[in-house]
Amino acid sequence: MMLVHKVLVPVAAIVIFLVLWEALVWFMGWPNYKMASPSDLWPAYVKYSDLFIINGWQTLWRTVAGLCLAIVFGTALGMVMGFSRVMREALYPLLVGFNAIPKATVVPIVALMFVGMHDFNTILIAFMISFFPIAVSISIGLSTLEPEYRDILAALGASKVTIFRKIALPKTLPEFFGALKVSVTLAFIGTNLMEIVSPHGRGLGALFDSGKTNSDYPLMFAVLIALAVLGIVLYYVVIALEKALAGWAVRD
Repeated sequence: MMLVHKVLVPVAAIVIFLVLWEALVWFMGWPNYKMASPSDLWPAYVKYSDLFIINGWQTLWRTVAGLCLAIVFGTALGMVMGFSRVMREALYPLLVGFNAIPKATVVPIVALMFVGMHDFNTILIAFMISFFPIAVSISIGLSTLEPEYRDILAALGASKVTIFRKIALPKTLPEFFGALKVSVTLAFIGTNLMEIVSPHGRGLGALFDSGKTNSDYPLMFAVLIALAVLGIVLYYVVIALEKALAGWAVRD
């Protein structure tokens, strides 16, 4: 039964989606230069297999790097806001305002500020777009920590480090992993924004832009599906980490 829920159900949902996609294109009579169908994607993967491997790796490692920076910075910022009401009230408006700025408008600015530093630019945008959910979730988790537990441990002589390690950290893990699942998709969005808006010939975004320039619609849709697959893989990596580190909070 667990195998059915964990593997067969998601696979069946993906297969049904692809079948409905193929049926819609066939029913509407759309040519592949208007709307590619799933049957058009496999030839594109075979034809450009080397490019997908190279550019897929470029996109993946820069996304993971930006996400790791977002985890470190977002966790630290969330701890500051969670433990200090003054810092929380001071930083929340700034964070909300920053997050409300469309990152597509930030990409050209970053590209101009760091001309030629393509990897750094891409990682920076992935970081900038994905740290916000992590910071907010950690802040909420710590600010809602029951004061009774903190007071009891303090009365028993526990240091602030011990209180954080024994009470605060486990308390925030479910919120942290919930935010991390969101940040995974946001990091991919940031990476591809930089690869498309400020092209430098690297990553799946550059491959998508190449397909657009050459009106190769099957290639463009194949890139989109490849991005979705990478996002799903990274999402399930987060699921595995959540079960390993916060399995007690997972409900079947």
